[in-house]
Amino acid sequence: MDGEALSTFLMVYRHRGFSNAARVLNRTQPAISHRISLLEQDLGIPLFERTSTGIALTQAGRVLLPYAERALAALQDAETAVRALKTEDAGPLSLAVVGTLASTSLTGILKQFAADHPFVDLALQTTRSTEVSDLVRRGEATMGVRYDRDGSPDLQYECLGRERMLVTCPTDHGMAGSSIRSLAELVRERWIAFPEIPGQREIWASHVFSIFQTFGLGEIKWTPVDSLTAQKRLVEAGFGIALMMESAVKEELSAGTLATIDVKDLTLSIPIFLVTRDGGFLSAAAVRLRKLLSTNYLGLEPVHVGNEFASDGLSHSPHPVIV
Repeated sequence: MDGEALSTFLMVYRHRGFSNAARVLNRTQPAISHRISLLEQDLGIPLFERTSTGIALTQAGRVLLPYAERALAALQDAETAVRALKTEDAGPLSLAVVGTLASTSLTGILKQFAADHPFVDLALQTTRSTEVSDLVRRGEATMGVRYDRDGSPDLQYECLGRERMLVTCPTDHGMAGSSIRSLAELVRERWIAFPEIPGQREIWASHVFSIFQTFGLGEIKWTPVDSLTAQKRLVEAGFGIALMMESAVKEELSAGTLATIDVKDLTLSIPIFLVTRDGGFLSAAAVRLRKLLSTNYLGLEPVHVGNEFASDGLSHSPHPVIV
């Protein structure tokens, strides 16, 4: 069992078939099938089984999967470490970020880093929090920035701080710019939030309504919208109100296209984490980027990470943490 065999195994799994993997690897399907067959012969057990919808991992394949991912990530670390001996300011560096965190604060940091390290090939990709961790774990991203954290022993999490969440509304809303005593006054409003995606739990994406349930106010009317930009435009147009991070609406608030409602009994914040692989190699350039993110990201004040974040990372007072 070698690196090529494991790489082929992962490509077949990630691209859901031998033909798709062959196209990605620029090889023939028989060559891919033969490579997997040799790996199965070597292990003495099948790794894939055919289903009505394509292929699926066998029990042996599911056992092999995390080991294959870690092995290839280690090989990538080894290559990066050797290449780093040639120069400290060159080579590939990838950052995975939750899309809603790709704000002007982050772009400012990346602009500064690119100016200081012109020969570093910096790549940025946006995705959901769970996938940020998966990309880092598999070695497909050097580091990541996400909400909350999971319990993976393969990853290290550094809390960059907490960011406030604001109730945003159109500027002509009857409560725009005002303070209200209780969230109960907003129970009849229509809310805009991210949709639920089965099997991909996010911290607060589709669970604005759970805040109302925690407060004992029952369910609310809400509209799922899968784009932060679209959410802001819909709120501006008066189609609803939304709970958004302060940095995400900073420009709109400054421009006067969005307003906020101060809810006295609702104080929400969400922790943001920098994710790296536990024991993974970081080049000198990657260490510098990590330091820039740690000290400058969003201007957040670092906080102690403990039980106060609970399972979903949300903190609000004086009521319990939402789960």
